[in-house]
Amino acid sequence: MNNAKADVLVIMPHPDDAEFGCAGTMARWVKQGKSVVYVILTNGDKGTSDRQITPQQLASIRQVEQREAAQVLGVREVVYLGYADQGLEDSFELRRDIVRQIRLYCPDIVITLDPYRRYVWHRDHRIAGQVVLDAVFPYARDHLAYPDMLTEGLEPHKVKEMYFTASEDVNCCIDITDTFDLKMQALACHKSQVGDRIPELREGLKKRAQDAAEDQPFSLAEPFHYIDLEMLGPYRKQDKK
Repeated sequence: MNNAKADVLVIMPHPDDAEFGCAGTMARWVKQGKSVVYVILTNGDKGTSDRQITPQQLASIRQVEQREAAQVLGVREVVYLGYADQGLEDSFELRRDIVRQIRLYCPDIVITLDPYRRYVWHRDHRIAGQVVLDAVFPYARDHLAYPDMLTEGLEPHKVKEMYFTASEDVNCCIDITDTFDLKMQALACHKSQVGDRIPELREGLKKRAQDAAEDQPFSLAEPFHYIDLEMLGPYRKQDKK
């Protein structure tokens, strides 16, 4: 029996990626009763210009910051996979570790970064988005992918929906008018990354949220590329006996 069920799994490469991309939406969904779990792929041990801090110290600080940010939003749990910052690869091991989390938490929704953004884009972001997409389909779905997980009691799972943050192909905007302040409070927890720039970031992120909400019946929004996986024929074909 799997008692770890979560409604939403947010899978991001670094601590703070979720706060920049989807924290307002997570706060909204938590208020609506959804259970949200974060999976952070790397330890963020290279995200600093401070030459006095060691990678190990930075990783420890960023783990605490991410946990504090999640608490602000009401996120149920934060899972740290511990890969090195700037070290993600499209590998068997990373895909397996993500599939394990999907099968463990059995989410209806998975959120990650859009891997198809053009021009300058952090390599970890591109790889994370692509590997998460692959993990959702077909690996988490098929029992013969990572069959050793069956002995752990981790049965195949079909995610119903995916949302991609930082996308250049936006087709979905979610109202964060009432949760923008919580988003900023959560982002402020990442002191090692944002320092004293919260007023500046607030202004920029609010403008971005206003632009995303243009022509919408609300004031502030977070933009996504959305996929309804249940509508995709190739995704559903394994239902046939």
